[in-house]
Amino acid sequence: MSKASEGIFDDSVVYITKQGSQVGVDGGRITVYMKDEGEIASFPMGQVDTINIFGNINFTTPFVARANEHGIVLNYFTQNGRYRGSFVPERNTIAEVRRCQYALSEKESLKIAKEIIRGKIRNSRTLLNRKDVSDTGKLAALEAETAGARDLDGLRGIEGEAAEIYFGLLNGCLIDGWTFERRTRRPPEDHINALLSLTYSMMKNEVLSALRQYNLDPFLGILHADRHGRPALALDLQEEFRPIFCDAFALRLINKAMLKHEDFQADNHLKDYAFKIYLEKFDDYMQEEFTHPRFGYTVSRRKAVRLQAILLRKAITGELKKYYPLEFRK
Repeated sequence: MSKASEGIFDDSVVYITKQGSQVGVDGGRITVYMKDEGEIASFPMGQVDTINIFGNINFTTPFVARANEHGIVLNYFTQNGRYRGSFVPERNTIAEVRRCQYALSEKESLKIAKEIIRGKIRNSRTLLNRKDVSDTGKLAALEAETAGARDLDGLRGIEGEAAEIYFGLLNGCLIDGWTFERRTRRPPEDHINALLSLTYSMMKNEVLSALRQYNLDPFLGILHADRHGRPALALDLQEEFRPIFCDAFALRLINKAMLKHEDFQADNHLKDYAFKIYLEKFDDYMQEEFTHPRFGYTVSRRKAVRLQAILLRKAITGELKKYYPLEFRK
């Protein structure tokens, strides 16, 4: 099936963007169809574990029942990519994993959080180095400081200082015609911030899917404070991916002119056609393979995220003595 169609599909994740379409089931296949156009996309039910829905998309009752039966997670986004919630199937969880997660002490949580933030700062340094932007050694010093953090508040302080330095240098990574002054959210104040926010949202969804696949509660955090409706553990695990996956992807889209200023609306959201381009590029990006820096074998970025969920689970359950973040040295 061509990615030019209204469904974008790899071997496990589907994106549906066609406004007014309906998702149903026909035998062993998931179907996407329009009332006036008929079927516009089709996917094998047994190969899909996640469906991402953007905007006004409807489901048939038989489809939802089959999704529950097959363990398919449905993630809901606004048409512009803002995460709204999920349908999580009734699957048996491994109770022991959840018990270990809920029983994690402050000391154990801090030990894992230190590694996550150290990995994030390391990856921030690596991204800047790849772009020939110098941080004059400040980030390396903060990376080393993480080991001595006495509590989570102290660690958050180190992370915040590192983020301020890092984002202060990000402008040097952009081609002419683009400027990054500071990180802004809710709402992002310019095109680059909007692109970063969208990519963080998409990556959070990847992490959510990985955590659920390995029976961790995504709403019980280690570093981020628990808050109703906020997937704190997904935000924790996402930290190490932000610079080296998310920011690197946003920079690629801009620096290779895959997206331009005219592709954005007045509110800084991508126009409909550009959003479809973005989703296709993001899915391609998550399927790109590299040599894993710790294990030495070839993995896709999507697989790498899921490997980190496994390592996090093993650190939580005590199968590993420490958590090993995904970090790139060059």
